[in-house]
Amino acid sequence: MKEITLSAVAILSLASGFSSTLSADEGFTLFSDTKFNGEVRPRYENVDVEDSGKMEANAYTVRATLGLETKLLGIDGLTMKVDGTTVQTIGGTRYDNNPSAIFGDNRYEIVADPEQTRFTQGYLQYKYKATALKAGRQIINLDNERFIGSVDWRQMMQSLDAVSVTNTSIAGLTLTGAYVYSYATVFDEPTWDSESVIVNGSYKINDMLKVTAYDYMISSQKASYGSDTVGLALTGDIPVGIAKINYRAEYARQGDATFKTVGTTKQENDAYYYNLDLLANISGVLAGVGYEVLSGSDGSDGKTAFSTPLATLHKFNGWADKFLTTPTGGLCDASATLGYTSKGLGKAMVVYHAFEADKAMNGGNSDLGSEWDMMYTNTIPGVKGLNGLIKAAFYDGGDVTGNTKNLNKVWVQVAYKF
Repeated sequence: MKEITLSAVAILSLASGFSSTLSADEGFTLFSDTKFNGEVRPRYENVDVEDSGKMEANAYTVRATLGLETKLLGIDGLTMKVDGTTVQTIGGTRYDNNPSAIFGDNRYEIVADPEQTRFTQGYLQYKYKATALKAGRQIINLDNERFIGSVDWRQMMQSLDAVSVTNTSIAGLTLTGAYVYSYATVFDEPTWDSESVIVNGSYKINDMLKVTAYDYMISSQKASYGSDTVGLALTGDIPVGIAKINYRAEYARQGDATFKTVGTTKQENDAYYYNLDLLANISGVLAGVGYEVLSGSDGSDGKTAFSTPLATLHKFNGWADKFLTTPTGGLCDASATLGYTSKGLGKAMVVYHAFEADKAMNGGNSDLGSEWDMMYTNTIPGVKGLNGLIKAAFYDGGDVTGNTKNLNKVWVQVAYKF
C-alpha cells in the first residue's frame, strides 16, 4: 500500500512539475494543460441484521481521490488521465469489511469499504475528431449502469482495465466498444482476469425517444461466470400538461458465453430481463412506479438466473443490497417512488419495493420480502462542491431461505469535490 501511495504521489508531482516546456531548445512539452481533480468523502454507515448472531456494524470511513489529466508531448488529442484513491477508517474499526471470512472481523455485520489505496484510473487517450480511444485502467459507466458501472456508491469504486473506443460522428448517435482484460472490484483483493467484450450503441431521436442497443459478452474470473447478454432499451421524457414523464422500457436476453470463462469451461445460460419505469416530475414533485424482472430457475427447467456481475448493483432492487446476487429463482421487483427536487431545497425520495421470486423456491415459497428506502441530499451553502446526504434502507424479510431476516442500514455522508 505504501509503495502504491508513493507511486501515485510521484506521478502526480511529475506531471505538475513538467506542465511547462522542458526546454526552449528542445521545442516540445512533455506535459501541458494539466488539470487536477479531487474528492474527499467521509461517511458513517450503520448495518443491523435481526438475529444474525453478529454485532451491528458502525463504520466511519473516508475516501480521498486525487487525479490529473494532462496533454502529452504537445500532440493534439493525446492525453493521460491518472486518479489515485485511498479509503481509510476514522477511529475504531467495528465492521466486517469483506464477505470472505479470510478478511475483516466477522464478529460484525459487513460494510464493503475496506481500507485500501490504489490507482482507480490510469489510461492514455487519443481523440481524433469525433472518435476517442482509451487504453488502461478506466471508469466505464454505460446507460443507467444496470450492466456496466463503477459502483461509485462504495468508497472504493470498481475499475476496468480495458481498451475502449467511443464515436459520435453522426449527430445523436453514440457508439461504444471495449475489450476488458481485467478489473478491480470495491474490495481489497487482487485484480481479476476477464475476457469481456462490450458493445453499446444509442441513438437520440429527440427528447422523447432514445434507442439503445447493446451486446455484453462478459467473462469474469471472480464470479467464475460467463454470458452473452443482448438487449434493447427505449428511454425519454414526455411532456404531459404541467408534468414531465421520464420512462424506461428495456428487454434483454442472456445466452451462452461467447468466450470461455476465465479459469473454467465455457458456460451455458438461458435467462431474460425486462424493466418498465415511469417517473413524473410535476413542478418538482416526483412520483413514479417500476417493475423489473430478472428471470430465474425452479432447479429442474434447465434455466439460469439472470446476472449482471459488472453492474452498479446498489442502484437497483433496494439500497439494503439484499440482491447483489440474483436468487436462484430470479427476482421480480415492483416499486413505487414519491419525492421532490428543488434547487434550494435539495432532493428527497421515499421508495417502496415488493420482492418476489420469478420461480417458486424452497418448497413453493416465493416471498423475498419488501423494503422502504429514504434519502435526502442537498448542496451545503458557502462552499462550492460541498454536498450532504442522509440515507436509510429498511428491509423486511420474506419466507425464502436466506431472505427471512430484517435488515436496517443508515448512512450519513458529506462529499467535497474540486
